[in-house]
Amino acid sequence: MNDKKEIAVPSRTKEILAKHGFTFKKSLGQNFLTEPNVLRKIVETAEITENTNVIEVGPGIGALTEHLAQNARQVLAFEIDDRLIPVLADTLSDYPNVSVVHQDVLQADLLTITNDIFQEELPIKVVANLPYYITTPIMMHFLESNLPVAEMVVMMQKEVADRISAQPGTKAYGSLSIAVQYYMEAKLAFIVPKTVFVPQPNVDSAILKLTRRATPAVQVTNEKEFFKLTKSAFQLRRKTLWNNLQNSYGKDPATKQWLQDSLAAAGIEPSRRGETLSLAEFAALSNEMVARKEG
Repeated sequence: MNDKKEIAVPSRTKEILAKHGFTFKKSLGQNFLTEPNVLRKIVETAEITENTNVIEVGPGIGALTEHLAQNARQVLAFEIDDRLIPVLADTLSDYPNVSVVHQDVLQADLLTITNDIFQEELPIKVVANLPYYITTPIMMHFLESNLPVAEMVVMMQKEVADRISAQPGTKAYGSLSIAVQYYMEAKLAFIVPKTVFVPQPNVDSAILKLTRRATPAVQVTNEKEFFKLTKSAFQLRRKTLWNNLQNSYGKDPATKQWLQDSLAAAGIEPSRRGETLSLAEFAALSNEMVARKEG
């Protein structure tokens, strides 16, 4: 390791930004972390070792990337902002195990790129400080891809982390909680105060640790229909399940009968609200709806 100050130290961050004449783009949700201890804690939470390959999204000027590179076998970082590509080439020049791909991760063919870049088949972990405005699409892109991601340790707005890790019957619980918890076990690791970023965001952040389940949390006969149902159930939060289902699926007599029969077979009261249903109840209802539709 060289004797340069860590990238995340405020004075070095300032120096790098000044050297490259970099200004923040609000549209990209850029907030750079300037607290090395938080970065160390992220790497510890993710349990990164030389037997891990890591994918990072939005490396910025490389503050977290540097810590990942010091611990992981290889790091693949996706950066969408072309102004940061030369900055990263400069700040990460000491780390041959880092590959920066100048691409929008949402457009990326994750399987092909990781096969090209990662030289060894090791567990893949996603570790990133996600831009607030696009946190959910990025997470779902990874979860729904065929990439065998073992774990994700991601920083996001605290409110979003609360929603993802929420349990049934709470205000934060919704279709996002279900979509993520279907694939992963979610655990809030720690809170990151807004004061350790430049520029300072308006809200605190949280580090969420997501560990992939060996098999999905519940067994469903049709995943697409299951997720359609969970989205429908939370369309209007104050409405009953029955009202939301009719709004989504239709109010004609045949549809109403189908919904009534499915609810009865799953043992679910139509007067309940979406947020009171567990993943298992949603799975049971979805499976009944699919069986009756096909039958």
